[in-house]
Amino acid sequence: MSRPPADGATTSQLRLVVVQALVFSLFATLLVRLWYLQVATGDDYAERAANQSVREVVVQPQRGLVVDAQGRPLVANRTAWVVSVDRSLLSRMDDEERDQVLRRVAKVTKVSQRRIEKRLLLCGDEGAKVGLCWNGSPYQPVPIATDVRQQVALRILEQPEDFPAVLAQQQSVRAYPRPFGVNAAHVLGYLSPITGDELDTAEENGDRSVNGASAVGRAGIEQEYDEWLRGMPGYTSVAVDSRGRVIGDEDAVEAQPGDTLVTSIDARVQSVVERNLAATIAKARATRDPVTGRNYAADSGAVVVLEAQTGRVVAMASQPTYDPEVWVDGITKKQLARLYSEKAGTPLLARATQGQFAPGSTWKPFMTAGALSNGYSEDTRLNCSSAFRVGNRDFKNYESGAYGYIGFDRALEVSCNTFFYRLGFDYWQRLGSDVDDVDARDPLVETAQRFGFGAETGVDLPGEAAGRIADRRWKREYYEAMKDQYCRIGKQPGDDFEHRFAREFCVEGYTYRAGDAVNFAIGQGDTVVTPLQLARGYAALANGGTLYEPRVAKAVVGADGTVLKKFAPSVQGRVKVTDRSLRYVDEALKGVPLRGTLDWKFTDFPLDRVQIRGKTGSAEVYGKQSTSWVASYSDDYVVVMMVSQGGTGSGTSGDAVRAVWDALYGVADGVVHPRRAAIPGTTPPRRLPTFTDDGSILPPARDEEPR
Repeated sequence: MSRPPADGATTSQLRLVVVQALVFSLFATLLVRLWYLQVATGDDYAERAANQSVREVVVQPQRGLVVDAQGRPLVANRTAWVVSVDRSLLSRMDDEERDQVLRRVAKVTKVSQRRIEKRLLLCGDEGAKVGLCWNGSPYQPVPIATDVRQQVALRILEQPEDFPAVLAQQQSVRAYPRPFGVNAAHVLGYLSPITGDELDTAEENGDRSVNGASAVGRAGIEQEYDEWLRGMPGYTSVAVDSRGRVIGDEDAVEAQPGDTLVTSIDARVQSVVERNLAATIAKARATRDPVTGRNYAADSGAVVVLEAQTGRVVAMASQPTYDPEVWVDGITKKQLARLYSEKAGTPLLARATQGQFAPGSTWKPFMTAGALSNGYSEDTRLNCSSAFRVGNRDFKNYESGAYGYIGFDRALEVSCNTFFYRLGFDYWQRLGSDVDDVDARDPLVETAQRFGFGAETGVDLPGEAAGRIADRRWKREYYEAMKDQYCRIGKQPGDDFEHRFAREFCVEGYTYRAGDAVNFAIGQGDTVVTPLQLARGYAALANGGTLYEPRVAKAVVGADGTVLKKFAPSVQGRVKVTDRSLRYVDEALKGVPLRGTLDWKFTDFPLDRVQIRGKTGSAEVYGKQSTSWVASYSDDYVVVMMVSQGGTGSGTSGDAVRAVWDALYGVADGVVHPRRAAIPGTTPPRRLPTFTDDGSILPPARDEEPR
């Protein structure tokens, strides 16, 4: 008779069964998983594995054209071979192989290996230098040479085993056709690579129009209308091997080209403006200044041509200027330093919109309108004496000329300072002699503000300066900001002008005295304007008092020729002076080219057919030579020219302004020849250029369509 098993043996058998069941379950699970991976979802994983060898390459869009009002390209594109290096593939190589690759690239592209290595550094990395580092995506190939010869590009493409991680591609880069030799750098602007911060912002906003290799507008209309011009990038997926060599194409999304920007600039007028501005500055620098005994410095200048009835910009030039081509292949540190160099004249500064200068006697027409709207009449007669005493100082006429008792019209013709000194002093004495009253009324200051001075014009160009009206409030604010500095200078020993002025300013620099008021009335003192502001003010005189926001852009046209957007003239406001005063000033300014300070420059101009109104100015600034101004207009256009430290108004700038008017109306031998005019028909075009199906651009049709 057998005995039953012990409890311990039963437990062991149960454990063995459990273990066997667990092992069987694990193997079953493993087998099911293997079947699932290899059979059920095998195709899916095979595709994922293949995709690990597929890379997405960004295809940059062709940037939109910029054309003038006649359809002439001002900024275009051209195809160039660009050699780039893939940083991610390069990082997988050992130091020796990496060095060999970069050495080969340097040899064929004629770019030093040291420079290539600097370009491959990410901006912000230790050792990275401005202008050489890469500020795009770290995963995007870095361009290290542009405009390489085709033979060089083909060698790189045909010998991928010698140039792993190196790409040679044809890309679109900015080109400047320069019709009639124009420069227009300050109007057009330039491009530079997108920054990391800009890229982050774009990604946060879901903006797919930019990527790590994008170039974006940095100045001028390239910046202002960047979103229209940039287009939309495309993407191409390519299969690569382990060394990054392309072994096949996958799929592609085509890039969408940018839109074309039609401007109101006329290349022929722009050319005339640029040539005459440069020639005038060169002539001034060779001319002796009778006051200082040395040649004029003529350190800068600007010309603005506007459509009088719309505010559109026909031409705008500044000196010194620069070549926009320097930005195409990546600007060097030396080139960038020159653009910001004061010794070189700070070429990046657009004097027409960013330069601020005392307006001198070109200010007087606005003061006339203000006086005639505030108590004075067309019959007023004031003494144009050789000097006008304020306190213990004599404020003099130019060369101490005297014309006796005259009216506003004659005062404008001969540019009589003492006539306008009396205006400024009268208003100060009657309304603002209390130096503690910063809110005292001043009709001349009010009029200047109504003509838009002391504020931005709203032009569609970035970085515009606002100018300054140096009234009582400004003087008080300036005193509070600067008194400590001037008081510190005043305590130092010395009896020269600087120290005497500092001591006086420290005590009473906040006071708006009679001397400030009389200086304001002739555009002297601390009041400054930009050439564009002055041109816009004269346009208001021409069109009856409307202040337009100056515009460079006329329309945006799509790649298929469809007009996507038109930029109509934009009214900023109406000048609040009497219509009668505007008509009087307009009529009075006709006398300046006939028998006033501009007559010797317009002796044979057909003023009976083309009525030019004008005003000259020679603004004096302490420690500098006179700034030359000529402001002029017709029913159609406004032409304003300025040469800093260039001498007298008509003496320096008169010939150049006359040359612009000759070009605008086709004047030769005292006769208007419309067919010779720079702008067909001698009036601004009302229609846009014609965009044909074959991609060519034709001049606009001339008709009677309203502006």
